[in-house]
Amino acid sequence: MKTSRLTILKERLEKLYRHYHTGFIYSDPVELVHRFSRRKDIEVAGLIASSLAYGRVESIKRAVERIMHIMDWKPHRFVMEFSPKDKGLFKDFTYRFNDGRDIAVLLYFIRQMLEECGSIEGFFLRGYSPDRPIRDALESFSKAVLSLDAGGIYGGRGLPRSAGVRFFFPLPSTGSACKRLNLYLRWMVRKEGPDFGIWKGISPATLVIPLDTHMARISRLIGLTTLKSTGWRMAEEITETLRLLCPEDPVKYDFAITRLGILDECRRGCKVRLCHNKAWHTR
Repeated sequence: MKTSRLTILKERLEKLYRHYHTGFIYSDPVELVHRFSRRKDIEVAGLIASSLAYGRVESIKRAVERIMHIMDWKPHRFVMEFSPKDKGLFKDFTYRFNDGRDIAVLLYFIRQMLEECGSIEGFFLRGYSPDRPIRDALESFSKAVLSLDAGGIYGGRGLPRSAGVRFFFPLPSTGSACKRLNLYLRWMVRKEGPDFGIWKGISPATLVIPLDTHMARISRLIGLTTLKSTGWRMAEEITETLRLLCPEDPVKYDFAITRLGILDECRRGCKVRLCHNKAWHTR
């Protein structure tokens, strides 16, 4: 991308960032995580909320609120006391591809992560190296989580190949964009709102964009990617383009860009323009 076009793009994205930087968390599952003030609760609630962050925002929030209600809005204490025999608490839970067993195993996995390393960050950092791309850490994290004890919650020993909890821990090596895990990392690592910045062991410069349908569509329109197929390659390409604009924080614009789709500000068929004399987008 030419320097002049990068300059225009950065100006437009900065304007968008300032507009959506505050006051719009109601349109995102991160709003529920902001109800907590303790680091331990934020970390646990964040992984639960990001794991279910697929589908319409209001449906996601209702699903997460239902789980938090069962947990009495004390996520860290709840998971530390949770055992497989408590799986019945979630027997009536369903959200799209996932059911109560998936949530029970997720919570039991979180308990084991906390018991082994003291925090989810500590567990993640076991596979992280600042000298290697974040995809390697994601790969290591997902494999390590899925090797934990499932507590027989699905019946039998081990974790069945069909277990819904696998959906929460995808692998970049399979081509998955790992949208929800990258979203969780953004929440935990970035230091500016709406993110929390409670993980200190990872630099925001290493993060990859949480690629969803809104980000993919708008990124194509404004020239952040030339790819048509969504997946890890597209997530990396978008991130690399954004890194030209903000090398220390390439996922900075994620929340703002996705508001255009989530809030229906940039409908299908709209024309996004980057020239100086036109609006950011016109229909």
